[in-house]
Formats: sequence, structure tokens, C-alpha cells
Amino acid sequence: MLLATVVGQVWATQKDASLEGLRLVVVRPFVRGEHGGEAASAETMVAVDPLGVGTGERVLVVFGRAARHVIGRGHDIAFQTAVAAIVDGIEFEAESFGPSADADPA
Repeated sequence: MLLATVVGQVWATQKDASLEGLRLVVVRPFVRGEHGGEAASAETMVAVDPLGVGTGERVLVVFGRAARHVIGRGHDIAFQTAVAAIVDGIEFEAESFGPSADADPA
């Protein structure tokens, strides 16, 4: 499982029949920077998106059998990476990231 940020979408007019009807997104792994914030990373990957995520959202990405389970097509799919959850917030010991960290306590 990988924590990532959605950075784009992929369109393909010609693809394997097992991918018909599936939305593809580009995700970048979340890397914790020196000062606690998110650092830029050049590594990106494509994942199937069964949840309808938007650009900029933080997500959990799963691989292999777990991804095929999330996609719901068993073993007959030509893809092994999928978005399994949209992350509302993250906490590292005394640090927090996401909407819950930025919310006004009043």
C-alpha cells in the first residue's frame, strides 16, 4: 500500500478490453520533506480509479491482488494498481496534514 497524491488523468482510446470503462489517474507517491511538508517527487505511476478522485487529493494505492479486488474484476484484468481510499488526513507523531489539521478549532 502506498500513500500518494493524484497529479493527473490518463486517456487511452485504444486499450486492452479488460480496461474498458475504467478511469485511469496519475499518482505521485507522498514523500515527507525535511520540514514535515510534502516534498516533490519525480516518480509517478498510473492507477485505476474506481472512486472518482480529483487532482490534488491524497489517496491510498494498492497493488496486485488487492488492486484487482478493489477494481472488482478478479484475475481477468490487465492492471495491478488501483486507488483504494481517499485520505482525509494524515498524522505523523506530533504533525498533521490534511483538512483536519487546517480546520479552525472555533
